[in-house]
Amino acid sequence: MVIGPAVNDVYDAIVGQLGAGFGDADASAVAMEKEANRLAWQKMSPWQKVKHGFSSLIGVITGSMIPVIGLLAASGILKGILSLLTNFKIVSATTPTYVIINAMGDSVFYFLPIFVGFTAAKKLGADPVIMGIVGGVLTYPAIVGMATTGKVTGHLLGMAINANFFGIPVHVASYTYSIFPMIAGAWLASKLEPWLKRVIPTVLRMIFVPLFEVVLISGAIILILGPVITALSGALAAGIVAIYKLSPAISGLIIGGFYQVLVIFGLHWAIIPIVVNDITTTGHSYLNAIVSATMVAQGGAVLAIALKSKFANIKELAWPATISAFCGVTEPAMYGINLKYGRAFITASIGGAVGGFLTGLFNVNMWGFAGSLIGFTSFFNPKGIDFSFYGFLIASAADLIVAFALTWMFGFSDNDVKNVKTAPKKKHLGQQVA
Repeated sequence: MVIGPAVNDVYDAIVGQLGAGFGDADASAVAMEKEANRLAWQKMSPWQKVKHGFSSLIGVITGSMIPVIGLLAASGILKGILSLLTNFKIVSATTPTYVIINAMGDSVFYFLPIFVGFTAAKKLGADPVIMGIVGGVLTYPAIVGMATTGKVTGHLLGMAINANFFGIPVHVASYTYSIFPMIAGAWLASKLEPWLKRVIPTVLRMIFVPLFEVVLISGAIILILGPVITALSGALAAGIVAIYKLSPAISGLIIGGFYQVLVIFGLHWAIIPIVVNDITTTGHSYLNAIVSATMVAQGGAVLAIALKSKFANIKELAWPATISAFCGVTEPAMYGINLKYGRAFITASIGGAVGGFLTGLFNVNMWGFAGSLIGFTSFFNPKGIDFSFYGFLIASAADLIVAFALTWMFGFSDNDVKNVKTAPKKKHLGQQVA
C-alpha cells in the first residue's frame, strides 16, 4: 500500500492503537519513557518532583552526549598529542601541519551543536535532521563572525550589542563548542513540532513544518536563549573576579568545586574572556590554573571507575575518557561517566575544589592555555621555573588523589550501572502489552 505524504499520520494512528512499544526503537523509547514519567509524576510529592525534574535534565544531557562520547575522547587525545608536540617545539602552531592536525582534533568540538542537535532530538522525540540544521545555523560562518567580530554599538546588562534583527539591536553569542543551547532547542522543538503538524494541512507539512521549525527554534536560541546565557555568564564573571580579589584561596575553592557545573549549562564561557585578557595583558592567568585543576579532578574520578568497574563496557568508555581528561578535554569523562552516575560527578567536584583551593593558596599562574596534566609546560614561567610549577604539581596531585579516593570509596559501584534506566525493549505484534 502506497500512502504518500500522510504516511506519518497513519503510522502514528496505528502505533497509538497498538501502544508506544510497537513503534521504531527510538520513538518507542521516548514515548514509553514519557508515559512512565507521567504516571510517576502523579504520585510524587513536591520535593520528589524537584528531584525528578533535575534527574530528568541530567538524563537528557547525558543521553544526548553518549552517542558522541567516543568521538570526543578520540579528538581529545589527538588534541593532547598535538599540544605535547607544540610544547616541545616539534610542531609550530604557525605551520600547515599544525592547522591540519588541529582541524582533525577540533572539528567535532567546533561543530558540536550539529551533533548534539541530532542526538538530543532523538532523545526528546523531535526531528533529528531539523535540529541538526539548527545546529548548522548556529555554527554558520557568518553567524560566528557576527559574534566574534561584529561591530559593537552599545552594551546592555554586560552584553555587547553587536547586531540587529529587523532594526532591533540584539546580542549574538558564539555557539561553537556549545551543548546546552541545542538541548534546550530540541526540547522546544519536541513541543513545537506536534503543534505544527496539527495546524498545517498534510499536503503542506513536508515543506512548512521544517521551515517554521528551523526559523522559530534558531530565532529563539539566537535572540533569546543566547543573550540570557551571556547575561548570566557576565554576572558570574563579575562575581568570580570579586571573590578572587577578596581571597584567591576561597575563590579557587568555589571555582574549582563548581566550574564543571557551569560547563554543563554553557556558563563557563564567562571565564574565557577573563583568561584571554589576563594572558594578553600580564602574560599569565590565575583563573586558567584553577580550571586546569578541575580537569585533573574529572580525570581522577573516571580513572577510579576505570579501575574499579568489572563491566567491560564501562572500562571501554572510562579509559579513553581518563586519557582525554588528562589531555585537557573533560567532556567524555563528565558526560560519559561521571555525570551519568551522579555521585562520581560530586566526588570529582570535591577533588576540583581541593585542587582549586591549593592553586589559589599558592598563587599558581599559567603562561599558556593548555591545561590538565598534559599542559604542564604552561606552568613554566618564561623567566625561569618558579613556585607556580611546583604549586601546580602539588595541587594536581592533591585533587587527583582526593577525586580518585572519594570516587573509589563513595562515588561509584557496579550496582550504579545496573540501576541506570535503559531504553525499553521494542514490542512485536502478538506480544502482551504491559
